[in-house]
This record gives sequence, structure tokens and C-alpha cells, in this order.
Amino acid sequence: MAEGKRLDFFERYLSLWVAACIVIGIILGKLFPGAVAALSQMEVSHVNLPIAVLIWLMIYPMMLKIDFSAILRVGDKPKGLFITLFVNWVVKPFSMAFLGWLFFKHLFIGLIGTQLANEYIAGTIILAAAPCTAMVFVWSYLTDGDPAYTLVQVAINDLIMLFLFAPIVMFLLGVSNIVVPKDVLFMSVVLYIVIPLVAGYLTRRILLHVQGEEWFNTKFLAPLKPVTILALLATLVIIFAFQGETITGNWFNIILIAIPITIQVYFNSSLAYGLSKLFKVPHTIAAPGALIGASNFFELAVAVTISLFGLKSGATLATVVGVLVEVPVMLSVCNFCNRTRHWFPLSVRNKA
Repeated sequence: MAEGKRLDFFERYLSLWVAACIVIGIILGKLFPGAVAALSQMEVSHVNLPIAVLIWLMIYPMMLKIDFSAILRVGDKPKGLFITLFVNWVVKPFSMAFLGWLFFKHLFIGLIGTQLANEYIAGTIILAAAPCTAMVFVWSYLTDGDPAYTLVQVAINDLIMLFLFAPIVMFLLGVSNIVVPKDVLFMSVVLYIVIPLVAGYLTRRILLHVQGEEWFNTKFLAPLKPVTILALLATLVIIFAFQGETITGNWFNIILIAIPITIQVYFNSSLAYGLSKLFKVPHTIAAPGALIGASNFFELAVAVTISLFGLKSGATLATVVGVLVEVPVMLSVCNFCNRTRHWFPLSVRNKA
């Protein structure tokens, strides 16, 4: 990664924390089955209330970071944006659906069976159907990306997600012969995308107007950063408390799920990076674009799979595996982008 730049403590060891949550969750599930069962019954209309609160604590701070006025700069350097949108919405969900079908329905079917194959496909499709939001800023920073342009890419992707996430998920799951309750999916979109996005937008606008940008960033937004990570880890503990029996009996399945997810990350990042080089996009835009096209909004994916398929489902497990592999794989992509900076001539590195 760029010289002198490192992830902070929580982000640097996120995969380690996730692995620890697996162990803690399994232990708690075995030691306190009654308490875990009580948590599972706290539902309203297929929404688990403790999980919903934790998911909100994850997603709301992310939405606060998005400056939607950046969309006004959409006409600046459009090639990088078009490449990102092409990879995110035309290639990524469909390539993941294909890889899921190939690995789970064919290569691994003898190891996992038809039911788990369908659930893993569903989870990986939902994982790939929403582009990353918060972590993109970290990846952009580590590759010396253009922060203003990264903001434009994230803002536009979030708005597109409002309209395309549910239809893409429904289409791809339908093609895979997986039944999805439409009302539950759309409620998940409203609950985990629309409401946090609107709340984040209004909060940001009001506080910036009343208190100013410096206060907003240092006094309000900064303290919320660890809340997001802690809420994610708490969510994973609960999920793995429910998944304990499944994991201890089928721990090898986590490795199987990680294989197509990892392949898809490298495929989409390579595609976005290659297209950027082909169309002479500056490296400060090409590198973040490759990372946006590869990473996932796993917080949203976890929430939606829980609402659609339940805490104990293979689909939920698949999205959690996505969290487990995300950080080390994305760091390797960051490293590759930094090592290949010379592929982009000086004449186009900062060219419009």
C-alpha cells in the first residue's frame, strides 16, 4: 500500500475480529441456548429486532459520510465513473451468480447438497448486488485515490442502489429457482437503505448548517466510527451463536463459500482496473474504481439475508463469510494497485 499509510487498529485486524466472533458466538450458543433462542424470537414481520438495531448502528454512520452534492460534479472525468457503474451493476451481480451456480450447483454439490447450494447461491448474490460504501474511502486512501472523485462514485452508487438492488436480487434469485418473498425484500430495502440514507442525509445537512463542517467531522462523525465496527462484531456474535451447530458440523463449508467469493473479487477488480488502463483513466481514479467494483456492502447483505432467510440460514452464513474474506483480499488488491502505478503514464495520472 502507499508508503506511510495504514489501516487503523479495528480495520487492520477486522478479519481477526470476525474470526474471534465465530468462536465467541459458537461458545455462547452452546453455553446459553435459552438466551440465544429468546433473541431469535424477538421478531416483527420477519425482522429480528436486536439485529435490526445493530444493523442500523452499522449503516447510519456510513450514510452520514455521503455528500450527495458531489453528484453535481458527475460530469468531471466521466470515464472512471462509467467503468465503475458498468462493473458494479452490469457485471458484478451476474458474474457472482454464475460463479455461485458453477461452484455450488456443480463443483461442490456432492459436498453440500441441493438445499445448502441454493442458500449459498442466494447469499452470494445478495452480497454482490450492492457495492461497498464505507470501506471504499479506506481503500481509496490506501491507494492515493482522488477523495473527491471517490465520493462522487459512492454517492451515485448509493442512489442507484435504491432502485436496482431489489430488482437485481429478485431477478437473479428467480433465475436460480430460489423463491424470494417480494414484500420482505422490499421492506428490507426500505428499512436498511431508504430510511438510513434519508436519515443520514437530513442529519448531515442540518448539522452542517447549524454547527459547521469541522464540528460535524470531529465532534459528531468521528466518535461514531468505532460504533459501526462494534455493531458489526456484535451482529456476527449473534449470527454465529445461531450458526454454531451448522459451523461445527460443516466447518469445511466456510472454505467452500470463500472460494467463489474470492475469485469474484479478483475478477471484478481486475476488470475495472484493466478497463481503466485501456481508456487511459488516471491512476488516482483507476485504483479506487477497481476497489469499488470488487468490494461489497456486506452490512446490507447480512441484514437482507437475515430478513429473507433467517439467522440460521446458509444464505446468512455466506454473507458473513464475505465479511471474513473482505479485508485481507481487498488489502492484496490495494497492494497490487500501488505496485502497478507505473502502468499509468505520468501524462494521464492526473489528467481529466
